[in-house]
Amino acid sequence: MTNKPMTVTSRNVTLRDFAIFQLKLFLDGMKDLIAFNLSIVAIILDFISGRGRKPRLFYSVVRASERFDRWLNLHSVVQLMDETDGEEGLLGGIDPEEDTLVTEIERLVGRKKKGKVGPGESPEE
Repeated sequence: MTNKPMTVTSRNVTLRDFAIFQLKLFLDGMKDLIAFNLSIVAIILDFISGRGRKPRLFYSVVRASERFDRWLNLHSVVQLMDETDGEEGLLGGIDPEEDTLVTEIERLVGRKKKGKVGPGESPEE
């Protein structure tokens, strides 16, 4: 494995990425707190209702937590940013077709996607 220098971006991009990362850490922490409590309730209900033979509720909580982790995509965006050598920070190394928090944020801030036209815009020719 080669040591590659870290991507350097402007202060504005770094500040934006810091805010996104903090939001993602907060959401991840909230998910952990909720999943912790829900998993306890779910396993108790599973044992009471099915005597532990079919713990459906517990595994539903585990699956929901896993889906949320994939959507949140906490750390893998930094790897993409380093691979593309982009100066756009966290928003520069993503695939606009992915279903992740960062792509949702990108859509909210209104960045234009290559080949896509936003509401009220005319396609460029």
